[in-house]
Amino acid sequence: MKKSVRLYISGFIQGVFYRPYIKENAERLNLRGFVRSLEDNRVEVFLEGDVDNVTKMIEICRKGLKSTEIKDIEIKEERFQDFKNFQIMKV
Repeated sequence: MKKSVRLYISGFIQGVFYRPYIKENAERLNLRGFVRSLEDNRVEVFLEGDVDNVTKMIEICRKGLKSTEIKDIEIKEERFQDFKNFQIMKV
């Protein structure tokens, strides 16, 4: 079963390789979508793929890297958009 979610992540996460970390793990879990920094210092992540892998990826986002400090993750269910890959996008 497929699932799509959009995450808005806040905390100390910009400038610490968080977006490449998200991309690497999303690709490892065969997820598609994107990650990008927002002007309000949050990071937006759109994930779609197998339900179990989306759930695993949410936990990876929540944990972060040693250099990150995740304060909050807002999760919104989304319509499946059939992305072809996972990419780091610019604002």
